[in-house]
Amino acid sequence: MIKRCLFPAAGYGTRFLPATKAMPKEMLPILTKPLIQYGVEEAHEAGCNIMATITGRGKRAITDHFDLSYELEHQIKGTSKESLLTEIRALINTCTFTYTRQNEMKGLGDAIYKGKVLVGDSAPFAVILADDLCVNPDGDGVLKQMVKLYEKYKCSIVAIMEVPKDKVSSYGVISGKEIEKGIFMIDNMVEKPDADKAPSNLAIIGRYILTPDIFEIIKNTKPGKAGEIQITDALMTQAKKGMVLGYKFKGKRFDCGSLDGFVEATNYFYNNMEKKK
Repeated sequence: MIKRCLFPAAGYGTRFLPATKAMPKEMLPILTKPLIQYGVEEAHEAGCNIMATITGRGKRAITDHFDLSYELEHQIKGTSKESLLTEIRALINTCTFTYTRQNEMKGLGDAIYKGKVLVGDSAPFAVILADDLCVNPDGDGVLKQMVKLYEKYKCSIVAIMEVPKDKVSSYGVISGKEIEKGIFMIDNMVEKPDADKAPSNLAIIGRYILTPDIFEIIKNTKPGKAGEIQITDALMTQAKKGMVLGYKFKGKRFDCGSLDGFVEATNYFYNNMEKKK
C-alpha cells in the first residue's frame, strides 16, 4: 500500500501576482476549498494518510489550514456554519501532516529530493502538484487509478494526457510503447521540448508514483534547463535501468497554475458540483 503523498509547494506562484504576494498559490480557492485541500482529498481517497509538504517562506497558511482553529470553532459551534468544516476536520483527524522547507527553488527534482526526510527511502510514495486540479466524477480519482496500476506493475508511474502540439513546450513529454490501452512503457522523456523536437504530444501532469530508488538517482542528476534539477531527467534514468510507465488517466485536469485554467476550474466546479448540492 502507498501511504505517503508528497506535495511540492514551495513555488512563488508569480503568475498570480499580486494575489500570491502574501498568499500561497496552493491556498487559492476553487469555490470554498483551497487547491491543496483538493489534492489532499484525492490522496486520502487513494489510501494515503501521511501528507508531506515541501514549503517555503510565506507558506504558513498551508500549515494553519490543516490544523485546528480553536477560536473559529468556538465561534461557530452549534451554528449552521459548523458543518462547513466537516471535510477539513475529517482530514485533520485521519491524516498526519508533516512539513519541511525548500530554501532555494532548484526544480521539481530537488523539491522531491527534499521530501526524502518526510517520506523515507524504503517504500513507494505518491506526488501531487496541487495546481494541477484533477476530477473524475464517474469513478476513482486519478491517484487512486495510479495506485491500482502500481499494484500490478510495481514501478514508477507518471500521469499523462494528450496536449496540442503547440503546447508541448510547457510540459515534460514522453514517448513509449503502449503495453495496455492507455498505458505506455516509456522510452523517452524530454522536459519542455520545442514543438518540432517533441517525441510526442503526451504530456506529464502533476501526478506521480515513485519508487524509493528515485532519491539516489535525483542525487546524481545534473541540473538541466534553467539550471534546475528536473524530475523528468531522473525518471528517464530510471526508465533506462528498469521501467517507468505513463498512464493516460480517466478524468479531467485543470491547469490552475494559469489564469485560464483557474477560471475554467471554478466554472466547472460551480456548474457541476455546487449546483448539485
